[in-house]
Parts: sequence; C-alpha cells; structure tokens
Amino acid sequence: MRSTRTAIILATAAALAVPAPCAAQKPVTSFDQLNTRLKPGDTVWVTDAQGREINGTIETLGPDALTLKGDGTDAFAARDVARVQRRERDSLVNGTLIGLGVGVGFAVAAYSKSTAQERENCRTEYLLCGFVMVAYAGLGAAIGAGIDALIPGKKVVVTYRADAPAGGTAARVSIAPVVTRRAKGVAVSFAF
Repeated sequence: MRSTRTAIILATAAALAVPAPCAAQKPVTSFDQLNTRLKPGDTVWVTDAQGREINGTIETLGPDALTLKGDGTDAFAARDVARVQRRERDSLVNGTLIGLGVGVGFAVAAYSKSTAQERENCRTEYLLCGFVMVAYAGLGAAIGAGIDALIPGKKVVVTYRADAPAGGTAARVSIAPVVTRRAKGVAVSFAF
C-alpha cells in the first residue's frame, strides 16, 4: 500500500513539474502583415467571409491576396478572408517527462516493496540495480513520448483575424433564427 502511494505521489509531482505552455502571439489584424507570420509552404486553414474553411499549403502570399494549393488551387483576395489559422504540432517533451516520472515512480515503488534481502543484494550489486532503475525510467519516458505522439491534439494558432481589435481577439455572439419543419428556435454561437 505504501509503495502505491509513493508511486502516485511521484507521478503527480512529475506531472506538476511540467512547465505550462507560453501564451500564443496575438493575431495580426492587417492582411499585408501576414508575411511576418507565414511563408509559402506553410499549411494553413483559411476561413472566408461566408464561413467556409479551406485548408492547404500556401503557394503565394502577397499584401492583398493569398493562394492555397490543396485539393485544387484556391485564390483569396484580402477582403474575402475572415481568418487564417496555422496548426503546430505539440512538443513531445511533456509526455516524455511525465513518462519519466512514472517510470522513476515504479522503480522506487519496486525498490520499496522489495524484501530486506533483495535490498541488501541491490546494495552489493549496485551496477545491476542502477541499470534496472535507468531501464524503468527510460521505458517510462519512451512510453510517455509514444502516447504523447499518438494524441492528435495540435495547437491552433490564429495568425490573422479580420475582425480582431489591435489589442487581441474579440469575443463575438451570433444569434440566428432556426425554422425548419421539425424545429423552431434560435441558434446561438460564441466565438473567441
């Protein structure tokens, strides 16, 4: 029971030791400033003025137009673009560190659960015991990195937003009537 608590405490401490992500940059509010954040070859998601989202790779980027290469080639004038988003992969560092902490926790739990004779053997065979401890830690780090790589969570960075004030993004509320054969009501959406 004591070793389980020790493992849980160590795993929790490792999870809390991971640094918090930094705040993202504020989006640019002028289309001609996009070249400060993006370049041809970057993959982006463009939301046009009608709310349609198209993703692709930037082929050309000018002060008043953007061309994407995806399923086809899509050209957008600056006035027709509501938002440009870029998605970046999440770092594997946090998963590796959490896995490392869990591996070390299991190693400590295994050591604390061992008998007095096994501990005495570990003191005399310190090289072997050290290798086992490192193996636990390494295996935990590898599993943590693997799990983190499988999580599809990508950080979304809003690079450009046409309606964003100079100080950052604005919250919006949209209200629209919904009238169909089956339902009558109001659709409310929030955007941040």
